[in-house]
Amino acid sequence: MKNYKKRYISLMLIVALALDSTSCSKDFLDEELTTAYSKEYYKTEAGIQALANGTYYQVFAAEFSSEVPLTATESGTDEFHAGGDPSNWIWNSYSSGFKAFVTVSNANTVAANTNWDNLYIGIGNANQLVEAATEIVSTNDAIKKTALGEGYFLRAFNYLKLVSQYGGVPLNLKTSSTVQLEFKRATPQEILTQVIADFTQAYNLLSNAGAPAKITKDAAAHYLAKAYLARASEINDNWNSATKLTDLQQVVALSDEVISRHPLAANFDNLWNYTVADGVNEKLPELILSAQFNASTLTTGGNQQHIHFLSTYDQLPQMKRNLAGGRPFSRLAPTYFVYDVFDQVNDSRFWKSFQTKSIINNKSGNYYVNGDLGIMYIVNKASDTRFAKTKNNDAIVYSKTGKTIPSVYVAYAADKVGLMADVRFPSLSKHLDGNRIDLSNTKGSRDMILARSAETYLMAAEAKVKLAKIGSASFADALPYINTVRTRASYKTGENRAAYVDGCAAWTVSGQAGIPISYIPENSYYESNNIAVSTTATSLAINSIGALPLEDMAVIAKLGYGSDYDRMLCLILNERTRELVGEFHRWEDLSRTKTLIARARAYNIEAAANIQDFHLLRPIPQTFLDGVYSSGKPLTPEEKGAMQNPGY
Repeated sequence: MKNYKKRYISLMLIVALALDSTSCSKDFLDEELTTAYSKEYYKTEAGIQALANGTYYQVFAAEFSSEVPLTATESGTDEFHAGGDPSNWIWNSYSSGFKAFVTVSNANTVAANTNWDNLYIGIGNANQLVEAATEIVSTNDAIKKTALGEGYFLRAFNYLKLVSQYGGVPLNLKTSSTVQLEFKRATPQEILTQVIADFTQAYNLLSNAGAPAKITKDAAAHYLAKAYLARASEINDNWNSATKLTDLQQVVALSDEVISRHPLAANFDNLWNYTVADGVNEKLPELILSAQFNASTLTTGGNQQHIHFLSTYDQLPQMKRNLAGGRPFSRLAPTYFVYDVFDQVNDSRFWKSFQTKSIINNKSGNYYVNGDLGIMYIVNKASDTRFAKTKNNDAIVYSKTGKTIPSVYVAYAADKVGLMADVRFPSLSKHLDGNRIDLSNTKGSRDMILARSAETYLMAAEAKVKLAKIGSASFADALPYINTVRTRASYKTGENRAAYVDGCAAWTVSGQAGIPISYIPENSYYESNNIAVSTTATSLAINSIGALPLEDMAVIAKLGYGSDYDRMLCLILNERTRELVGEFHRWEDLSRTKTLIARARAYNIEAAANIQDFHLLRPIPQTFLDGVYSSGKPLTPEEKGAMQNPGY
C-alpha cells in the first residue's frame, strides 16, 4: 500500500463508474474499449484491493498537494495568522467575503466547496469499497477483513472531518448508479453515531500489521477515541449528556491501548529529522498513521506542505533561493501565542519545530562570504530589554565569525513593532523537504503524519479533565499523561541546545544548480534566551493543578479563566500547541471545545476584528445548495437558507 502506487488505477475506476452509469450505443463507431475497467472489476479481489489503494490516496494524501489543509485546520486560529502571501488571507481573517462562496484573491485561493467535494469523493470511494468487500464471495482475509475494515475506516475518517467542519451534513452510506439530487442534512448526533459505528467495525476487523503506512487496529482505536472525544466536547453539549460519561471512559481505555504499543520517540527531533523518502524517521513506533508519499518522478502532486509555512528568506540581502532553504510560499506565520506558550529555556520543542537561523548563500563583496550567518530570529520574552528596535541589522554580531549579521529580527523590542512588521518570521520546519528534484519544484516526497501517540496521550488527558468536570475523576488524573509528553520535550543533561535539524538536511550535495545551501544545523536558543551554555536538565513535569507553568498562567489570565476545568482545558490546548503545532489539528480542536472565538480574538491579529460565534462552523458551500432539489425542484432561496449554517 506504500506510496499508493496504484492511484492512477483508482482514478480510472472512478471514471469507469461515471461511464458505467450512463447509456451509450454499443455500435457507436463500432469500437469496443478493452483497456478500461468497469464496475465488474470491483467484484474481483484485485479490483477491491486496487480500489482500497486508490481510496487511501484520495482520503489521506490528495489534500496535501493543495492548500486545503491550511485553510481547513490552521488558518484563523490562535497559532497562525496570514504570512507574506495573501492568497488565502480570507480563510484566516473571517472577513465579509468568507461565505458560502469565498471571495477569490487569485488562482491559489481555496474555494468554499473544495474541501467538501474532496471529502465526499472519498466517501463515495469508501462506500464502494465497503459494498464490494461485503458482497464478494471470498475467504481471503485480505479482502473480508482488511479491505472491509479499511473501507469502514476511510468512510468514518471523512465523515469525522465533515461533522467537525460543518456540523450536520448529508449522510450517504450507499453507492448509486443514478444521479442523486435530493439530500437532507443529518444531525451531528446522527453523523457521529455512524462515525463511531464505522470506526468500531474497522477496529474489530483490522490487525496491527503495517503501521504507519497501513490502517491498523491501533489507528482505528486512535480515531475512535477521537470521535468519542468529539461527541463529548462542548460543541455538542446541547445533546450529548446521555453518552458523555461512557464516551470519555472509552477515550481513556482506547488511548491506553494505543499508547501501550506506540512508545514516544526518544527525542522530539527524531520525528522531523527527514533525510530520504521511507527513511528511519518515517517508521518510528510513535507513528500510528501517515499519508504516504515517495520520491518517484513519475508521480504528480506530492506533499506540498513544505512550502506554506516559510518566510521569504530569498528576498533578503546576501540570500538566494536554494534547495535546502525551501521554496517560500509564505502562506502562514506563527502568532505571538506560539512564541510565548513555550518555556523557551527548558522546552526543546520550539527550537526543534522552528527554523531560526540561515547562512549566507549569495555572498557580496569581500566582507560577507557564503557560510556566514545571514538571518537570525531572536525569540525572546516581553521582559527582555536588550533591544531598542525590532530589526537590528547593525546591532548583532555573530560570535563565531565576528561579523554583523545582515538580517536580524526580534520578537520583543522597545519599538514594540514585533516580528510581523516586516513579514519575517521563524519558519515552521516540521514539513521541510530538501529531497526534491530542484529548488523550484513544489513536489515533496516526505510522508505526512496523520496520527502519533503523543496526541493520543493528550486526548486521554483531556478525557480525564472532562471526566473530572462531571465528577468521575480528579483533575490531577490528567497530569501523568501530560507529563509523559512534557518529559520527552525537556532538554536532557548534556544535550547541545543550539543543535538543530529539519527536513532540509535531506539535501545530499553542497549545492544544487550551482547555488550554495542556506541550511545551518544551529538555532538561536542562546542568543534568544541570553544565557550562558547550559547542559543541565530541568524537569518540565507539572506536580499540581494549582501550580501550572508560568506560560500557561499567562494565557489563563489573558482569557479570563477561573474554574479548575477551564484552567486545565486551557493547559491541554496549550500543550497541544507545544507538541502538535502545524500538524493540522488546531481549528477543529478549538471549534469542538468552543474556545476558537476567544483564542482567535486574543491572538490572531487579522481574525480578531471579524470572528463571530457562528464561525465555529464553516459555511455549507453554495455550489452544493444550488444543486440540491426538494420534491423534484431546485431549493428555493428560503430552503437554501434553512439548510445553511446560521450566520452565513
